[in-house]
Amino acid sequence: MKAVVLAGGQGTRLRPYTFTVPKPLLPLGDRPVLDYILAQLSRCAVTEVVLALGYQAELIRAYCGDGSRFGLRIHYVEETRPLGTAGPLRLCRPLLDPVAPFLVTNGDVVTRLDFAKLARFHRDCDALLTIGYVHHSYQSPFGILELADERVVGTTEKPTFVYPVSAGVYCVSPEAVALLPADTPTTMPELADRVRAGGGTVAAYEIKEFWRALETRDHFEELSRDEAALEALQRP
Repeated sequence: MKAVVLAGGQGTRLRPYTFTVPKPLLPLGDRPVLDYILAQLSRCAVTEVVLALGYQAELIRAYCGDGSRFGLRIHYVEETRPLGTAGPLRLCRPLLDPVAPFLVTNGDVVTRLDFAKLARFHRDCDALLTIGYVHHSYQSPFGILELADERVVGTTEKPTFVYPVSAGVYCVSPEAVALLPADTPTTMPELADRVRAGGGTVAAYEIKEFWRALETRDHFEELSRDEAALEALQRP
């Protein structure tokens, strides 16, 4: 099984940490973020990984090498300009199986997800694109008013809303990659729209295992302090 790791972002929301170090190489405990990602992919029967690079690509190449120390074969593609979250998959296409689905994960996500189960779910659904999701709670800092014209007919004080949100983890079929426009920045939501517009299935897979996205300094610092979580991430 093959996987693509999207590791080309500039990590602007993690500055100043990312001024000199690309986000996938930021230390989380005693290991870089990318180390956790590659280790989990290897545990889940992934044998080859394509790293889609951009910002400070040379540092990631130097760290990962050919991938042998992770039990993987690692290949590289490099954006000459930002292509969004789905656009780099066109660059990866020559390095992927022309008929088999492949996994995709953002380079700022750490998880104990069983990627092999995600791939089986994708096939069972006959999907062209499967989006991994988690439930995210958002508490409004304000009281919510229920209005009928100019009358208040109800109030809820600082309610909590729960939404299914994209976890930055996907399974993608080659037919979906073929829908990407050439050399045009494209996001995963835009790819999902293209798949549906063409009559294909976009499936949703709930991630119930440990999952964290390290998109901001607060996210990163919170997980860095969570010794139990870091220990769990490193278990065989």
